[in-house]
Amino acid sequence: MPRINLTQSFCNKPTAPLNGKRKVEHCDTQIRGLLLEVRDSSPVGTYYLRYRNSSNKTAYSKLGTVLEITLKEARTKAQQLKASIAGGADPQAEAKQNRSAPTWDSFFNDSYLPHAKQKKRTWKNDADMHRLRLNDRFGATPIDAITQQAVQQFHNDLSEEGMAPATADHHLKLLRHALNLAVDWELIDKNPAAKVKQFNADNQVERFLSETDLSALVSVLSTHENRPVCCAILWLLSTGARLGEALSAKWGDVDREGLIWIIHAANSKSKKRRSVALNDAALRVLDELQALPQYDPEGHLFIGRRGPLSTINKVWYGIREEAGLGDFRLHDLRHSYASMLVNAGHSLYEVQQSLGHSDPKVTMRYAHLSKDSLHQAANSASQKIMAAWGQ
Repeated sequence: MPRINLTQSFCNKPTAPLNGKRKVEHCDTQIRGLLLEVRDSSPVGTYYLRYRNSSNKTAYSKLGTVLEITLKEARTKAQQLKASIAGGADPQAEAKQNRSAPTWDSFFNDSYLPHAKQKKRTWKNDADMHRLRLNDRFGATPIDAITQQAVQQFHNDLSEEGMAPATADHHLKLLRHALNLAVDWELIDKNPAAKVKQFNADNQVERFLSETDLSALVSVLSTHENRPVCCAILWLLSTGARLGEALSAKWGDVDREGLIWIIHAANSKSKKRRSVALNDAALRVLDELQALPQYDPEGHLFIGRRGPLSTINKVWYGIREEAGLGDFRLHDLRHSYASMLVNAGHSLYEVQQSLGHSDPKVTMRYAHLSKDSLHQAANSASQKIMAAWGQ
């Protein structure tokens, strides 16, 4: 909490939080207790008066944002409030009495969901978690009445009902994120989900196609009657792309001469534009797509009988069964692409760039494959040494 002589120019363009902190308080040296709070979610600061309430606990009273009042007005209001507090008043308690917190259902639908639709590509998943689980437990509860114990019990109950730990953690993370926003929007004072720990189960499962599996899959894909879906699956295998990225691809995103496919930020999980190198296998997929009757040079790459493909899971289940792949997932094709790169001797950095991982830690799951390649390389040198050694 840096103490400075606040000026209007500083308040108009304050220093933002540093080192990953969510907020910073710039405390005024002229009026004791007056501060300018700046959050990482907004460049606009808010004036507060910090004081001790009747229970001798630190409390805050909002004076207004920089857009609503000037620094001079904030100092005047702070002085008036301090005089009132000295007379026994508690502004925070009075404000809390006058404030009626919305129920979880009202908050989620009226405040959180409209915000999420603008910020998250996966907002529909949030809506499903609310509809199927969260609303039954917390829907009628005012958000300021949700307790840490209630959140903890909900999280535990999900696990006891047989829900996978990672899925239970998704529900907890939604609660935590939504209630953090409620704190930011000053609907509640603190987040009851903040200290509830996730299960953090190690559920990272990487499955890769063996050479036999790859041969069986490609054989089925070469003859299956649903050509658009087969082309989409071959595209996933040839590029390492995510399913959503592939099904959103349009011909205008493909540069055949430059051997590049552009994935726009709106279609990328990282929300960053990236380019994918096209290999011979991917080019062969493009050739087949252009030969299909539904080919539209102005439209999507993968078009079925009813228009652009939006899902291919049902057809995939039949294809993987015919290829004898058990419960092999579409996303495992991405893992298989990565394993082929690593086992061919490419670095983890190259794999990271090829897959579009924003965090290299995600790519590190393939490190054990690179170690296998290194052992193979070491053994090839050993063979020559042993041969020269007369063994």
